[in-house]
Parts: sequence; C-alpha cells; structure tokens
Amino acid sequence: MMHALDSSLTPTPKQPRSTLPPLAIAFGDPAGIGPEIVLKSLVDVDRDRTLVFGSRQLLLRTYEHLRSLPIQAADPAHLNIVDVAVEPAVINAVEWGQGNAASGEISFQALSQAIAHTLSGQCSAVVTAPISKALWAAAGHPYPGQTEVLAERAGVDRYGMMFVARSPHTDWTLRVLLATTHIPLRQVPDALTPELLTWKLDLLITTLRQDMGIVNPRIAIAGLNPHSGEAGQLGREEADWMQAWLAQMRDRHPQTTLDGLIPPDTMWVAPAKAWFGSPSPHHAHDAYLALYHDQGLIPVKLMGFDHAVNTTIGLPFIRTSPDHGTAFDIAGKGIADAASFKAALQLALELSQQRQAIATL
Repeated sequence: MMHALDSSLTPTPKQPRSTLPPLAIAFGDPAGIGPEIVLKSLVDVDRDRTLVFGSRQLLLRTYEHLRSLPIQAADPAHLNIVDVAVEPAVINAVEWGQGNAASGEISFQALSQAIAHTLSGQCSAVVTAPISKALWAAAGHPYPGQTEVLAERAGVDRYGMMFVARSPHTDWTLRVLLATTHIPLRQVPDALTPELLTWKLDLLITTLRQDMGIVNPRIAIAGLNPHSGEAGQLGREEADWMQAWLAQMRDRHPQTTLDGLIPPDTMWVAPAKAWFGSPSPHHAHDAYLALYHDQGLIPVKLMGFDHAVNTTIGLPFIRTSPDHGTAFDIAGKGIADAASFKAALQLALELSQQRQAIATL
C-alpha cells in the first residue's frame, strides 16, 4: 500500500535499510518542471536514500530560483548527484518553458545513466521525472517514451504500463493496467489479441503477488465495446473471442478471481465509490485491466490526478514516474505540484522492499 512520503524514506522493518541501494532519480526535461518537483520532493530526505541523475548546474539554478521566491527545496549541495556529461553550450541553451533539442538531450542522458546504475545493482529502482518525446526526437532519440527505453536497455519485450493511486479520502488503492497504450484508437481492436491479453494479465498477476503482496487478487477486466458488445449487437469482439479467452484465463489462474467482461461505462462505479468513500460503496477490485489508453486513464486522472503513479511492470527492476507531463507552461514559476512525484518515490521504495523481501525468502 502506498503511503505519504515521510521525511527519510524509511523502509519497513521487513527490509533492513542498509541492504537496499538508493533510488535512481532521472530529473526529466530541465526546461520543464522536472528539476523543480525533484528538489521539492527531496526536502529533508536522507541523502543516502536517493541518487539524482541530471545536470548539477541546472539543479543549482533551479534551487537558487526557488529559494528566491521563496519556496522550500532541497539544496543540491546536500544531494548525491551524478552529473550528466554534456557540453556547456548544451546546458546554456536550456531555458524554462522553452524546451528544445538541448533539453531533450540532457533528459535522455540522465535517464540512460539512471538505467545503467540500476541494472548494475548500484540503485534499487528508477524514478523518472517527465520528458518530452518530441524533444527526444529533436535530439536524435526517436523513442515513443521512457518506458520503451527502459525495456530496451533491460532486454525485455513484454512489459506493461500500470497506474497506482492511493485515495486521500479512504486509503483505498486503485491499480489500473493498460492492455494497449500509445496507439491510435482505430488500431485498438486489431492490436487486442488473445496472446496480448494473456501476457498482460500474467504480468499483472505476477506484479500483484511479487511486488504488492496480494496473493489471491480480484481483477476486473473491461469489455471493448459499449455494453461489452450487447451480445454482438454493438460489436463482435467480446462474443467472437474475448469471452472464450476469459474462460481460459480462469482455468489458467484458479487462485485469481477474474470478473468480466465488464461494460466500460460501469466498471469504474465501484472504484469511484471506494475512492471517495460513498456511504454504500460497492466492493472494489484489487486491480483493473483496461483495454486502451483513455478507457483506463480518464478515470484514473479524474480520481487521482495528483496522486497517481505510473509504474512499468515486467522489468527486472522497479520503475515509477508521476502521472503528468513536463508542464512547460508553468516551468520556472515555482508553482508545480510535487505530490505525484513524492508518491512515485514512495511507491518505488515500497515495491523495491517487497520484491527484495520475497527474493530473500
């Protein structure tokens, strides 16, 4: 379960603090709010719990600016920082709110070094601040996003994008996995196959057990079409193959309760009640499998925009990130909300502890 970030990122008793390497923090696009939310999140945090990857010069510039406002932020002089090696001209080309190839290059190099340190065992997890895909492309790195770089460097081709948020109203935790991610809506029905859904569901169940301690999870699976196809009247996918696939999955995972295919417009009623603390809440599930981007992320952001954390499952290490972008429009103004990044730090710590605890059994 995700908790509010405490002042020292203190691990739970089951995992001795000294055995867990620091969290690797990639500071994101320095023309955006990445360095700001990193420094705001690390106030009073034990410096040995984190290792920040980015430009020391740009972090210092951000710190001096925040201090002048005045806004409380961690002093880079008191942080462990791996300085990104880029030409001074590249650093000098970075301006708040004016993202360019220079800021894209710095953010790409920060992520690359954070991944390398984590794969070598020097760090326990990667926590990423927001980047711009367009500026990565401008810098000569045409990846769809950070997730794809993480998977490529880790040597995995089966991974998933899961969002986790803890309700500030009820302490209930929302977990949503996307079956498909950043593809056009018209491509979704063709991308959804029994093989894809099988390995996504397998990943979800493994993650719930291995990283979150949920041994016998209850999972809700969405339908694709309105009313889940209405017996073929509003779409054929459910009737033609998805119901048969779900029956096979119930045989494959007898210790897991799989409910579906739930009409997409009603699947989110129970989690909304659990999130907001309705007087008569429905019994919510441990996790939800949404079939495409907006089907899963519209409810996540409606309920927990400032609390949601994106975590990449299927990697050999933990990766989390805040559920928002670079926010170039407010960069340099000191008004960026660091709540989601703080939650990403705490979730990365908790999942790393859980995974390492299980590994030592």
